[in-house]
Amino acid sequence: MDEDSARRLEQRLGPLHARQRLGIETDRESRIFGQGRKLFHLENWYLSAPLIRTTLRLTGLYWRARRNAERVELRHNVVTLANLPPRFQGFTLLHLSDLHVEISGGAMRRVADLVHGLEYDLCVLTGDYRAGTAGPVDACVDGLRRLRQHLKEPLYGVLGNHDSIRMVPPLEHMGIRMLLNEAQEIRRGDQRIHLAGIDDAHYFRVDNIEKAAQLIPAAECSILLSHTPEIYRQAAHAGFDLMLSGHTHGGQICLPGSIPITLESRLPRRLGAGAWRYQRMQGYTSVGAGCSLVPVRLNCPPEITLHRLQRG
Repeated sequence: MDEDSARRLEQRLGPLHARQRLGIETDRESRIFGQGRKLFHLENWYLSAPLIRTTLRLTGLYWRARRNAERVELRHNVVTLANLPPRFQGFTLLHLSDLHVEISGGAMRRVADLVHGLEYDLCVLTGDYRAGTAGPVDACVDGLRRLRQHLKEPLYGVLGNHDSIRMVPPLEHMGIRMLLNEAQEIRRGDQRIHLAGIDDAHYFRVDNIEKAAQLIPAAECSILLSHTPEIYRQAAHAGFDLMLSGHTHGGQICLPGSIPITLESRLPRRLGAGAWRYQRMQGYTSVGAGCSLVPVRLNCPPEITLHRLQRG
């Protein structure tokens, strides 16, 4: 990141957040043990991808799993909110997550085909744009730029545990407003809802829900974007009505019946994929459009999602 971009990020986020994010990336971004919400991080272990490929080849499932990874589905989710303003009846969000664009080329082409002609009011992206957890970001940015051509404005996003804060300037230059512990009003006429987003809470641990929510009136409708659903308790107690997340991939490689072998997350399994509720807050965890480590899926088809809001 050049000095001018770093200075603008410091002015926007505050020098402490910017220094924390850049410092943690430099010191710890590829650490296997001890950082984040989990002790062991499979995605940072250099043997993970070869081990997965070898196991699937030995079982004869590798090429089937590769084909599955490109069969992205369009899913629909209806969210009923008691405090949704009348003008937002039918408001629709297109939700993309966990693109991992450098290793998910076939899936990204399928996503481009699926979004063509779709009707939606706003597009949200809940992180993990990059395939790796360290290193250059140029290939990821180039892949996102190609996909961006197929998406309609406005677009909002958050960073995931695979992403670098160095990606923020080019993403915003292509029209994706990144929410880094920030909130944005979405208006229809004289009515509004609030869209907030937090920085990665899984690995880098630089999320700040309090800062993101501080200007949102308690009685007004609010939606939180978080890469990981692991902060569901904090989000519910902060008064958010809906949280949209990703990160888990739904397990990516699952047993029959979509039973995940692992979610790589610390949360109840019922929150690992699809729609859920915790206390008064509703949530949705996308299984993602791309793949982590290896472009394979079993019993867990990739997705993009249309969330339609309606008044309760």
